[in-house]
Amino acid sequence: MPLYPLFADLDQRDVLVVGGGDVATRKVEALLRAGARVRVCAPRVSAQLADWIATGRVQHLADAFEPDWLDDVWLVVAATDDGVLNARLAGEAAARKRLVNVVDDAALSTFQVPVVVDRDPLLVAISSTGAAPMLARRLGRQLESQLDDAWGDLAALFARHREAIRQRFPDLAERRHWYDAQIDGEVMARLRHADTGGAERALLTALQSRDAPPPRGTITLIALPGGNAPQLTLHALRAMHQADHVLFHDSMGDAVVMLARRDAVRSVAATLDGDVPGSLGAQAAAGRRVVVLWPDTSPLSVLDDATADAMLELIECGGQARRLR
Repeated sequence: MPLYPLFADLDQRDVLVVGGGDVATRKVEALLRAGARVRVCAPRVSAQLADWIATGRVQHLADAFEPDWLDDVWLVVAATDDGVLNARLAGEAAARKRLVNVVDDAALSTFQVPVVVDRDPLLVAISSTGAAPMLARRLGRQLESQLDDAWGDLAALFARHREAIRQRFPDLAERRHWYDAQIDGEVMARLRHADTGGAERALLTALQSRDAPPPRGTITLIALPGGNAPQLTLHALRAMHQADHVLFHDSMGDAVVMLARRDAVRSVAATLDGDVPGSLGAQAAAGRRVVVLWPDTSPLSVLDDATADAMLELIECGGQARRLR
């Protein structure tokens, strides 16, 4: 991962855009939506930029670029077709430790603007790190069709009741299971039918309920021969992303380990014996999702004995997922 992904809070922060054409206009429009105070450096500007300048939404710097304009801005965007000027801008920004995006020039840029799927307050960003922008745009179009507006409504609903949810479910694993139930259940269904009031009532009912049975835990054994990360199936990756605890065989490398859920408990073992199977079984019996990543299926019988009160699943990478209980 050569780039570090982040979302920037630019509300009431100064940003310099150099260029006045269509590309610069699109960049300015996105920055204004983020609440940035935008300065545009260009001798000539598009009609839309001219409107924003006339109404005071954008400050216009009509003179030739001056390096000291970078001294009090947070970000710089170079949207010109002048390669010499773009290179100069990048150098001046680097000297002042300002992040700069040079449109269509990943080599000169110190930050890149991703393709964004906006379901406010939910944002999904996609980047090819400059390698294949068309691929990122294609994936963005696919996600636009797959993520309906209900996802943004759900994020806003969760945000309104976040503190109450945290107090009701102080345990992270229980809280995660509760969130999953709302996403897969009535709350999301009502939002998809534009019934926001009904969705909120359903969420509050679920939040106040004391009678809901604890979630049934799982132990998922992922057999990954050779610890080869590219062989992980989508089903295996989904299990790793949902896990509360991931136990790795000590032959698994960093490329596999980094794919597990970031806030999951992680442990490493060379053998599955002693108290380990019982501990995993107890976690599953308590409603936790446990994943065991092993180079083969040899732990299956031991895990089967340890999971009488939980679901046991085997995923053989390169094969088919099978539910065993």
